Amino acid sequence: MRNDVRQRLRHVLGPLTGAALIAYFGYHAVQGDRGLLAWWSLRYEIEKADYELAAVTAEKKLIEHRVSLLRPESLDRDMLEERARAMLGVVHKDDLIVPDPSAADRSLNP
Repeated sequence: MRNDVRQRLRHVLGPLTGAALIAYFGYHAVQGDRGLLAWWSLRYEIEKADYELAAVTAEKKLIEHRVSLLRPESLDRDMLEERARAMLGVVHKDDLIVPDPSAADRSLNP
């Protein structure tokens, strides 16, 4: 009887070990630090970072263009006038002033 149990155990132990190994590696292939879920999360983070990079690059180009208009060798009079008015808080008599309600709310609630 004891030999019969040992022989059945030998026949069952191989497939059980194989199934356990497949389950172990399968679990870690999906849930592990380098598994599918981690890979999908990293791809999402990379896409988000690429989108932010594109937005910052576009903003940088806009700022560089505005700065280039204020350089002495290529001074744009309109840009100079705009910056001077903004810095001094001066308006021309023919300018139309449109109040920004959100700016008024910010000045009342600092």
